[in-house]
Amino acid sequence: MLNFIWLFMMVMSVIIALFTGKIPDVILAVTDSAKFAFTLALGLTGVMALWLGIMKIAEQAGLIHLLTKALKPLLIWLFPDVPPEHPAMGSIAMNMAANILGLNNAATPFGLRAMAELEKLNPYPGVATNTMCTFLALHSSNLQLVPATAIALLAATGALHPTDIIAPFVLSSLCAVITAIIISKILERLSAYKPLQISQNEGNV
Repeated sequence: MLNFIWLFMMVMSVIIALFTGKIPDVILAVTDSAKFAFTLALGLTGVMALWLGIMKIAEQAGLIHLLTKALKPLLIWLFPDVPPEHPAMGSIAMNMAANILGLNNAATPFGLRAMAELEKLNPYPGVATNTMCTFLALHSSNLQLVPATAIALLAATGALHPTDIIAPFVLSSLCAVITAIIISKILERLSAYKPLQISQNEGNV
């Protein structure tokens, strides 16, 4: 759907430019934007490689494993329906640890694996459980101690102090995580989101 929207916008811009006689301006804007995009991507590559390299060293040094062990008590409270030793719990912990360190590329496979394991515990296959929704909310509002992508973008665009965003970024992402937890815990207490209610609705159908 997004591709159709972009295509519609590009076609409409060309048509309007034809009727208003601004085709040269459109061509100039496209050329300048392509040049800026290439320059930005080139600068971004070096900074991203540096930060991802640092994070990879931290991963190989066992930092993710330590974070996973530290997160286990919190995860047991957040996901009481998942047995502590179930593979889903390990995948969730690895996903959160990778997100905290800014390793988004590593976090995604752990997240997919966690969802697959949670589906095995799902009494209603195809219907998202409260545990799945809570995990998705946490993954979407993840706490990051090192916002590598944002730092790389600022550095590539010439920011003088790209690392100044770390403190406000950590604070804002922490607020997002707390909000996600509170809302998910409130919603799962509502009768409409309880498994019993789902079972009754299925029986009525």
